[in-house]
Amino acid sequence: MSDLPEPTYCWGMCRNITALRGLEPAATAEEIEAAALQYVRKVGGLSSISATTRPAVDAAVAEIAAITTRLLEDLPERKVPPKNLPPLRRLHSHDGHVHTHEHGEHTHVH
Repeated sequence: MSDLPEPTYCWGMCRNITALRGLEPAATAEEIEAAALQYVRKVGGLSSISATTRPAVDAAVAEIAAITTRLLEDLPERKVPPKNLPPLRRLHSHDGHVHTHEHGEHTHVH
């Protein structure tokens, strides 16, 4: 995992990890890894990742991403989509617009 870039969606340490279950389309491997990295940084109290902390962070992210993938596969379908989009979907939209998610609807921002 050492080839993963630092997430660009999180300035400093983010406060929240968004729900990935129930997304349409389903959460991608990139979104799952970003959430795993966010979790590891938060729990580890890491505002950045150094050469010293990189091996431990990479190993933890790989394990957490694998467990998260299995969890999402094993849980029943969600009846209501998550309230908020994951950060990667907020920044990278398929139609070139930035999306925000409020009360179940997408708002296009130009």
